[in-house]
Amino acid sequence: MKLIVQIPCFNEAETLPATIAAIPRRIAGIDRVEILVIDDGSSDGTSDIARAHGSEHVVRHARNRGLAASFATGIDACLKQGADIIVNTDGDNQYEGADIALLVQPILEGRADIVIGDRQTATVEHFSRTKRLLQSLGSRIVRLLSRTDVPDAVSGFRAISRDAALRLNIVSGFSYTIEMLIQAGRKRMAIVSVPVRTRAVTRESRLFKTIPGFLQQSLATMLRIYAMYRPLKLFALAGAVLLVIGLLPILRFLWFYAEGEGGGHIQSLILGGVLVTIAVFVFLIGLVADLIGFNRQLLEATLAKVRALELQLARMEQDAARDRPVAAPGAVERDRVGQR
Repeated sequence: MKLIVQIPCFNEAETLPATIAAIPRRIAGIDRVEILVIDDGSSDGTSDIARAHGSEHVVRHARNRGLAASFATGIDACLKQGADIIVNTDGDNQYEGADIALLVQPILEGRADIVIGDRQTATVEHFSRTKRLLQSLGSRIVRLLSRTDVPDAVSGFRAISRDAALRLNIVSGFSYTIEMLIQAGRKRMAIVSVPVRTRAVTRESRLFKTIPGFLQQSLATMLRIYAMYRPLKLFALAGAVLLVIGLLPILRFLWFYAEGEGGGHIQSLILGGVLVTIAVFVFLIGLVADLIGFNRQLLEATLAKVRALELQLARMEQDAARDRPVAAPGAVERDRVGQR
């Protein structure tokens, strides 16, 4: 059983050594623990620091591509390195490395595909009041959208089984945490939450600069991902709202028409008719999007199988290369002489 701990980083040279040092190299039920650092276009020598402090694998983006892209790059790299379990942690040393053993335990026991570290934000002293409120509100919305029971939905400290990693496809450009849970809930993966410890972060977040900006990005991500995985429900709801609004002026016109005053309220009939027509088109769009969604599910299932086959072939090639005998230094030259 091989565990790889991936650490997405952007200019984390100061905190990365402590983060790596805190990762346990011996965990019950795990044969080998390795570290993979994803350098997201850092300019402070993060890659060199990672290698110098014991990271077995380093993947670097030529330019900064964002947290979600770094997470997806790390997942692919971990799978290619033969990881059976992948743990994602932050490079700012926020999470307690020793709690990695708690994260992987439900997967080792076969109880979970994904395990989310619960920071227990309501009781963390170094979290501001605003941050606690936003974390609580955001987690509630994500739980509702994903139909999962995860107290800390935006926690980046999480463990993923190999099978779950093969089935995940992160397309968001902002953050992977929300999309990953909505995908996992939609695909009926087993998700477990375990309490973990945190440390106070000594720098500002690099994911967002302002709280309004964070809220805007998060809400847009939630809406986009929910529309991707549950389009019929979303568009049907929007269509129903438009239908009700459209029926009101129509009923108003009918009321005056029954009173013999319909001629002066024809604009209500026109407005209502336009809104009802839009409502029907919105519902049809949802229906088409839902059919496209079923096609996407088939494509995702096919992609997961293709990825598994590619990894299996790569492993077979590595095994064959490792078992292939190496010729002695003068053997090739002696063969050539013999052929002459």
